[in-house]
Amino acid sequence: MTAQGNEGDSFGRVDADGTVYVRMGGEERVVGQYPEGSPEEAMAFFTKRYDALAFEVQLLEQRVRSGAMSPDEATSSITRVSAQLAEPHAVGDITALIGRLNALKPVIGLQREQRREERSKRVEESRARKTSIVAEAEKIAAGTDWRNGANRLRDLLTEWKELPRLEKSADDELWHRFSSSRTTYTRARKAHFAVVSEQRDSARVVKERLVKEAEALSDSTDWAGTSTKYRNLMSDWKAAGPAPKDVDDALWKRFRGAQDVFFGARDAANAELDQEFAANAEVKKALLVEAEALLPVTDLAAAKKAFRDISERWDAAGKVPRDDMKTLEGRIRKVEQEIRGLEDAQWKKSDPEKSARADGMVGQLEDAIAKIEADLAKAKASGNDKKVRDLEENLESRRTFLEMAKKTASEFS
Repeated sequence: MTAQGNEGDSFGRVDADGTVYVRMGGEERVVGQYPEGSPEEAMAFFTKRYDALAFEVQLLEQRVRSGAMSPDEATSSITRVSAQLAEPHAVGDITALIGRLNALKPVIGLQREQRREERSKRVEESRARKTSIVAEAEKIAAGTDWRNGANRLRDLLTEWKELPRLEKSADDELWHRFSSSRTTYTRARKAHFAVVSEQRDSARVVKERLVKEAEALSDSTDWAGTSTKYRNLMSDWKAAGPAPKDVDDALWKRFRGAQDVFFGARDAANAELDQEFAANAEVKKALLVEAEALLPVTDLAAAKKAFRDISERWDAAGKVPRDDMKTLEGRIRKVEQEIRGLEDAQWKKSDPEKSARADGMVGQLEDAIAKIEADLAKAKASGNDKKVRDLEENLESRRTFLEMAKKTASEFS
C-alpha cells in the first residue's frame, strides 16, 4: 500500500512490505526498504536523506558561485554528488537537484576560462618582470658596485622565486641569463676584495713603519725641521691607503698621538718665546707710528732717509710673537712700497733713454708729415683724386701719432 500524509508522498511511496520508491521523470525507482517501521516512518527516513542531499547541493552552489573552490575541485564535487543522485537512496525532488547541479557546470566553465585568462595575464606579467630582473642583474654584473650589488642580487633572487613560472624554454633561458649574471658578479666581487685585502695588508706594513718614525720624532726640539718631517709623514700616510679597519684605527691613534706630543711641546715652547717677544712687538708698534707719519710723501729724499733709519731700528728690535708678525710686517711693507713707488715714478720721468726715444719719434713723425704734405700738394696740382684721398688719410693718421708722441715726450721734460 502507498503511504499517506507524508511530506515526500508526491515524490515517492512505500509498499506494504516496506519497499520505498522515488518518482523521477515519470518513472519509479527503488531507493531501499524499511520493514521494521510504519510507512510514515519509512518515508520520513528517506526524506531526511533527501534533505541531507539538498543541503549538500545548496552548499556546493554557494561555494562554486563564490569562487571558493577551484574549477577542478568543483567538478570533482559535482561528479561525486551526481553519482549519488543517479542511484538515489532518498525521497524528494531528485530531478530538481540534478538540474541545480547541471546549472553549475556553465558557471564552472566560465570560472575556468577566467582563471585561464588570469593565469595567462600573471604569466605575461611574470615574463615582463623576469626580463626586467635579468636586465638589472646584467647591469649590476657589468658594474663595480661591490657594496650594494650583492644585496640587490639577493633581493632579485627572492623576488624571482615568488614569480609564476613561464613555459619551460622561456623560463630556462631567462634563468640562465640571471644565474650567469650572478655568477659573473660574484667572481668579480671576490677578485676585487682579494685585491683590496692585499692592498690593505701592504698599507698596514707601510703605516706600521710610519708610526714608528712618528713616535721616534715625538721628543724632538727641532721645531721647524721636525714639523716638515711630520707633514711628509702625513702625506705618506694618506698615500698608503686604508689598512684593515681594526688595525687602521689602532695605528692612527698611535700616529696621531705621536704628533700631538711633538706639536704640544712646540706650541708650549712657542708660547714662551711669544712672551719674550712681546716687548719687541711694542717697540715695532712705536716705529710704525713714525713710519706711517711719513705718508703721504711730500719730500721724497727726506722720506727715504727717515725710512732707512726706521728700518735699521726695526731690524734691531728683533722677533715678535707669531700672532703679531703678519700684521706688523704688512703695515711696514705698505709704507716701504709707497716710498718706493714714488721713487720709481720719478725715475721713469727722468729716464734719459726713454726721453731720447720720445724726442726721436717726434722728429721722425714731423719729417714724415712734411714729406706727405709735399706729395699731397703735387697730387692736387696734377688732379690725381685717388692719390689725394690716400695721402690725406695717411696725413691724418701721422698727425694723430705726432700728438701722442709729443704728449709722451712732455712727460720727460
